[in-house]
Amino acid sequence: FSGGLIDHSEETTKLHTATHLLQAALRKILGPEVGQAGSNITVERLRFDFNYSGKIDKEQFEKVEKLVNEKIKENLAVQMKITGYKEALKEGALGFFGHKYPEKVKVYTIGINENDFFSKEICGGPHVDFTGKLGSFKIIKAEKIAASVQRIYAVVADKKTSA
Repeated sequence: FSGGLIDHSEETTKLHTATHLLQAALRKILGPEVGQAGSNITVERLRFDFNYSGKIDKEQFEKVEKLVNEKIKENLAVQMKITGYKEALKEGALGFFGHKYPEKVKVYTIGINENDFFSKEICGGPHVDFTGKLGSFKIIKAEKIAASVQRIYAVVADKKTSA
């Protein structure tokens, strides 16, 4: 599973890490019902589809965006370890594509350490080593695409070029 990545460029790597921050922020703001339903990452933007049956207002999206930017500003470490799939789940890692995972998986933890983290996910894609490398995060569009599936388009920008 490549995490919806077409390439492994610097920009797509940043957006891939931003996707993990986005999912964690959505779960903190909207609740644990939120779960990834798909993603697509290009050099220009990320697209993140997630399960959520409720209505999401503009204020909630603003809170999500703000939380992601706070975690970027905190310059949290992004650490990877390889472990068994069942062990990863026991340790609190999220995994939404159970049938697609091998016995041994990569687990990416974003935060202080394995036990004090903001995000912990099973993932095969590339990631930055510190969240500060993302610059800033901006949701550019959000829409409901099915009865209980929402879609977010977002971008990251270097601090030097962001307004």
